[in-house]
Amino acid sequence: MTDAAPLKALLSEDEIPTHWYNIVADLPSPPPPHLHPGTREPLTPEDLAPLFPPGMIEQELSTERWIEIPEEVRDIYRLWRPSPFHRALRLEQALGTTARIYYKYEGASPVGSHKTNSAVPQAYFNKLAGRTRLTTETGAGQWGSALAFASQIYGLTCDIWQVRSSFESKPYRHALMETFGATCYPSPSDITEAGRALRERFPDTTGSLGMAISEAVEAAGKDPDASYSLGSVLNHVALHQTVIGQEVLKQLPMLGESQIDYLFACAGGGSNLAGISFPIIRENLAGRQSTKIVACEPQAAPSLTQGEYRYDFGDTEGTTPLLKMYTLGADFVPDPVHAGGLRYHAMAPLVSFCKHEGLMDAVAIGQREAFEAGVLFARAEGIVPASESNHAIAGAFRQARQATAEGSSPVIVIGVSGSGQLDLPAYTEYLSGQMSDG
Repeated sequence: MTDAAPLKALLSEDEIPTHWYNIVADLPSPPPPHLHPGTREPLTPEDLAPLFPPGMIEQELSTERWIEIPEEVRDIYRLWRPSPFHRALRLEQALGTTARIYYKYEGASPVGSHKTNSAVPQAYFNKLAGRTRLTTETGAGQWGSALAFASQIYGLTCDIWQVRSSFESKPYRHALMETFGATCYPSPSDITEAGRALRERFPDTTGSLGMAISEAVEAAGKDPDASYSLGSVLNHVALHQTVIGQEVLKQLPMLGESQIDYLFACAGGGSNLAGISFPIIRENLAGRQSTKIVACEPQAAPSLTQGEYRYDFGDTEGTTPLLKMYTLGADFVPDPVHAGGLRYHAMAPLVSFCKHEGLMDAVAIGQREAFEAGVLFARAEGIVPASESNHAIAGAFRQARQATAEGSSPVIVIGVSGSGQLDLPAYTEYLSGQMSDG
């Protein structure tokens, strides 16, 4: 197939965004504050100081619209940013659709996902604050790999608790973390009080992100030289990821488009979804776009489609602040599906608020449907998507097929959050017909 039109839009390095975008400044009403778990009062900077450096605390509580990206961080961003924006002509042909499909590909980063967009500034601000060690949780391992990479850039040690089901099913993920110098433990482990308690409470558990968070928070809290780093959910993580959506808005006209009709992104904790959608929600609110934004979550952890919008803990043991979000309950343990990065019991407070206010929609996608879409995408576009990204691709396929049935030609944008090269055991299970539809 040939076409004179360009297939991808590539920005130059000097077009990397200079500021992160804070959606709090433009929301129709203020989002509910985070609460102290003991007093139930809004969090203060002092409440967060034991876990986070001053730079992260300031960003977490900020209401400023634009927050400058330090030059030192932008310099590291140049390793993979700006990321490419593609027209998926071959995919359109494979689907036989009348829709025009585009995708933003974040798999070009050093660890193959969008997670480096937040890992680098988190490590940077911790280094500025004199911290020498970072602790964190990870599901599929995309975040753990990103923080391990960022930690070695700034000379920090890094301890990572990976959800046990992913630790066992994705061995090359923790090998990647260890290659970057981090130490990785299957969670729940026997080296923290929280881990031992969880193993007793949930015998033979496959683990969950909530459990891994409990362990990482405990480890950081006991070490005055350590900080806890979170790969999703909190406001400052969503903030860092907005470089994605800002670039999309610059790249869209480069491929001859001015409007996005539908945007699909996978949703677990919410960082990837927030990163690509928040700048576009800003355009919707200003009347410059009229994009329907659709969060695509797994049926195994359907917080946006089946959860309650209320205050809940971000971890299983109840050690985090109380966050108002869509939640399935802090003790919810999802089935061990392959999209380990989406196996979280709740959704980021800012994403949850946007969903509650009608600024985005959500659908739940089964595992087999997601991988069917991922395989078709790989065969058409030559990119094997991350297990998580497959949910967004499947959601977009539903819309593309509907457009074909209606004879319409909407512009559909997909956020492809990462590469699936280290997810090939999951693809093998799907291709062999052994995959469940959890």
